[in-house]
Amino acid sequence: MSERALSLTSGESVACAAHASASAHSQPWLSIETHPADDRVLVVVSGDLDIDTDQILQSALRDALAGSLSGVDLDLGGVEFCDCSGLNVLLRMRRRALAEAKTVAIRTAGDSVERLLDLTRTRPLFAWTNEDTQYDDADQDLRIELLQLRQALQTRPVIDLARGVLMATFALSAEDAWKVLVTISQRTNTKLRHVAQDLVNSVNGDPLPEPQQQQLAAAVADRSTPSEPPLEARE
Repeated sequence: MSERALSLTSGESVACAAHASASAHSQPWLSIETHPADDRVLVVVSGDLDIDTDQILQSALRDALAGSLSGVDLDLGGVEFCDCSGLNVLLRMRRRALAEAKTVAIRTAGDSVERLLDLTRTRPLFAWTNEDTQYDDADQDLRIELLQLRQALQTRPVIDLARGVLMATFALSAEDAWKVLVTISQRTNTKLRHVAQDLVNSVNGDPLPEPQQQQLAAAVADRSTPSEPPLEARE
């Protein structure tokens, strides 16, 4: 790929007039693995990123982005070849992520990707650490607030369902059902949304984890105690 053919447009897409010879990459291959990690999804890519594989990458990243709360982290250490088609997919996914108050970050990159990021000066757009980002403090705070709001909106329905399950099963008030959820979350060191999801799943026949079963029984029994200091859940 010729270095002179690279340029970055205002729309954050890379125009490339010259391509690698067809003989060098006549049989492109691509391997993509996704691994959910808390509120993000790690996508591990190996092989060639070019015009023959860019749609496969775009589809995989779109699904990973949709399945995450805060965004996607990329491991491109196994990418052996990357041209402008592959980079354009990353740029499109970055714009899509920002529109959803998410981020796309590159954790690791092979020599081919590193060279292309340097030539196009797009490396800061995919910065993984806060020290490398280009945003000012106010903008960063706003992004964090948007991410937290989005997470709250997405997790609220399952929490409300879990409260309903507790109210119907143990004849609890809405307030007491909430306190039971919070108590289980704190005492089992489990995020509140995960406790809620486990309770909802138990209605469909999935067994509730043993630590949660024990704390559920204790927390419901504690509701007969008139006074109890408030507990804070791990969000």
